[in-house]
Amino acid sequence: MPNALIGEQSPYLLQHSDNPVDWMPWSDQAFAEARQQDKLVFLSAGYSTCHWCHVMAHESFENEKVAKVMNHHFINIKIDREERPDIDALYMQYLQVTTGQGGWPMSVWLDGEGRPVFGGTYFPPEDKHGRAGFVRICQELARLWRDERSKLLAHADKVMEHLQKIPETEAQNNHVCSCYLKSCHEIFDVELGGFGGAPKFPRPALLDTLMTLAKQECPNDPESTEAWRMTLRTLQAMALGGMHDHLAGGFHRYSVDRYWHIPHYEKMLYDQGQLATTYLEAWEISGDVWLLRVAEGILSYLSETMLDDSGAFHTAEDADSFETADAQHPIEGAFWTWRAEEIQRLLPPMDAAIFSAAYNIQANGNARPESDPHGELEGRNTLHRVKTDANLAQLYDCSMRAIEDSLATSRATLLAARLKRPLPHRDDKIITAWNGLTIAALAKAGRLLNNKKWLEHATTAAMFFKIQYLDDGDLFRSWRSGKKSSAPAIADDYVFLIHGLIELHHADIEGKWLSWAEELQQKLDDKLWDESLAGYVMRPQLQGKALMTLRNDYDGAEPSPNHLAILNLQQLAKATGMGTYKKQADALLKAACKRITDPFAAPIFVRALANKNDRSPSTRN
Repeated sequence: MPNALIGEQSPYLLQHSDNPVDWMPWSDQAFAEARQQDKLVFLSAGYSTCHWCHVMAHESFENEKVAKVMNHHFINIKIDREERPDIDALYMQYLQVTTGQGGWPMSVWLDGEGRPVFGGTYFPPEDKHGRAGFVRICQELARLWRDERSKLLAHADKVMEHLQKIPETEAQNNHVCSCYLKSCHEIFDVELGGFGGAPKFPRPALLDTLMTLAKQECPNDPESTEAWRMTLRTLQAMALGGMHDHLAGGFHRYSVDRYWHIPHYEKMLYDQGQLATTYLEAWEISGDVWLLRVAEGILSYLSETMLDDSGAFHTAEDADSFETADAQHPIEGAFWTWRAEEIQRLLPPMDAAIFSAAYNIQANGNARPESDPHGELEGRNTLHRVKTDANLAQLYDCSMRAIEDSLATSRATLLAARLKRPLPHRDDKIITAWNGLTIAALAKAGRLLNNKKWLEHATTAAMFFKIQYLDDGDLFRSWRSGKKSSAPAIADDYVFLIHGLIELHHADIEGKWLSWAEELQQKLDDKLWDESLAGYVMRPQLQGKALMTLRNDYDGAEPSPNHLAILNLQQLAKATGMGTYKKQADALLKAACKRITDPFAAPIFVRALANKNDRSPSTRN
């Protein structure tokens, strides 16, 4: 019998609506029941394309015995962290402070007032490798709540007090940009590109800032040259690696190894929009056509795979899928990887030989042992480019044109075959913020390439949000199947969409996009500006009261809304000539200077700071 999630819109919540766990959505009612029944709340947060969320769901939440323990001891709440990033951010901050790490699924136990008493991420159902299993943790927390409640609540009070302290540092000096470049240089992987070791994330904001700094110096300046070298090497490594979908375009989430070879196979919309913009900007600087081809591949993937009938774009594609139509369990990478015999069967012998040499196809699979410690990819190949067209032409004694034609034909054949496989789950909800990043990329491509197709996609997506906005007089966080969710829009939704509208204005100055961007900026200021923190905040609510006020100053997989807002305001000031926008940008910069201890963690802030001393961009060839 379905639980209370059956009436929700979120694909993630609906995935759990048939669990034997008595899940409830986040609500005042759920916490009222916890107080009435004198139980802890178990809060589980994740998203529909999260691999480890699937694992914990299968092991624990679909298990009748585990569910019985959960239902007996707790009121159980599920949230989609993409739909409710405000709640997720609050308790993720708790996890990072108390455990030193975070991630999804997020598992946190709360009292009836929403205060966290214990948390972690993924837990196996039973004790394993010296770690307590989920069932034992549930039973022990129930015991502590019954016998030692005062200790749990004292801990909760202490942690909440710590979380509410506002971190503040000495104002940054004039060497922020140099410190940023130094940090990048110190952890840059000279051999393989990227920053740090495994896992390697794309970090487009980091690369965008390196390009900004490179453009602002003369071409022969050592710092400028190094910034550009790190950018180009990383973009090249990502484009050649397995994180890049060589058949349909677009990028997977991150590389599990330092080689950019084996990815975590899910595809997220926020990555596509940002990376398309990054590759476009790199092409604009250098003129290297291969950079443009990567960007166009991303945009083609979005328009051919992720486009909703509304004209906006879906959220994500799953890493996991069924290898065959009659398979019992999904496998990570099943849709995206290849067995050598498939390639031999689908392609003519010479084309198969050329393709296999180009993309490192091996009979036993091409994952290194350290990239696949559990042997899950045995016999399967992740496409990654290891030989150039020139190498292949020499190896097979033919022209480079013949190699190009052969590979293009092979990619088309394999893509058509891949589309006949069981498709991975697609999260088809529409998130305002992530669409804003995508609109920006499409508009930029339309302007730089004079391409009507990309500009039309950007315009259609923007019009979808404008129509919804005019209906209700405000933005929404997410939308699916003709309905808006009840989740409120957050600062990211306003800021990222404003960012997209500004790019659209540059491409279509007759479209009145600038005036709507200004209207949204005013709405953002009225609703989400916090004077005491001098920034835009989230205020997750329970029983009509804010649990905490959160200001985001980290440019991670998504930009900090406070930092991207500075860039928006700087552009609005230039476009309108209004000094109020410049003053507001400077106020945000000043506040960020007092909060940021590591410029490497805030590249968009560094970029905004660099823009104050912008010079004419240089061109590299």
